[in-house]
Amino acid sequence: MQPQPAFLLHKRPYRETSALVELITLDHGRVRAVARGVQRPGSRSRGRLQPFTPLHLTWSGHAELKRLGLMESRGAAALLAGEALLCGFYANELLTRTLPVELPVAEVFAFYGALLEALPYPQRRGPALRRLELALLEALDAAPIYVDERGAELDPQGRYGYRAEARHFVRLAEGGLDGRTLRLLAQGDWSEPGLAGPAKGLARAALAPLLGSRPLRSRELMQRLAASRRAAASPGA
Repeated sequence: MQPQPAFLLHKRPYRETSALVELITLDHGRVRAVARGVQRPGSRSRGRLQPFTPLHLTWSGHAELKRLGLMESRGAAALLAGEALLCGFYANELLTRTLPVELPVAEVFAFYGALLEALPYPQRRGPALRRLELALLEALDAAPIYVDERGAELDPQGRYGYRAEARHFVRLAEGGLDGRTLRLLAQGDWSEPGLAGPAKGLARAALAPLLGSRPLRSRELMQRLAASRRAAASPGA
């Protein structure tokens, strides 16, 4: 096979010197594989096979679990720390948990690459995450449909709650999101001023059925980081 552009999503030791890896690839989506010998001291592949590093890979095998062949870097790793690093871990965990094996998701791959470029910049981080989440939802046929339970257009003056299992919105007497905001989100640019909070909440609601009841480890770490920052900023800290 021709080498595939790829990124490592997750890696864990396997037997004495190998690793089980989860990858996102340009043409084949999520690929699970054994990387033989990468845990061996002095292995050249060990340094290449790292998160957030653009790779070129080949693999073989017809079963769900492949065997990696060629492993080459195709660029420098994204330099991430603090919140940016946790956001990167969130993206990796999200894709690992939700993408079926070998479902082609070229657009998700493209938005993942764009996210890694954006993560070092705080003002670009949120919009890039939302675009990746939306691309993932669309690839899995789980993106919100901006109509009410009757299939009617949303009223800009109305208030709505999202029903992820049906992918539509229901009218509320109070609370929820206003129809005007939802109409803006429906245009596809979730980075418009004032939309950051609603976009994040809606993405989380839409992703919940795909993730199930097991919490995301990366989300728990982000909550701990936020709590520690609030404690450090409080009077007397």
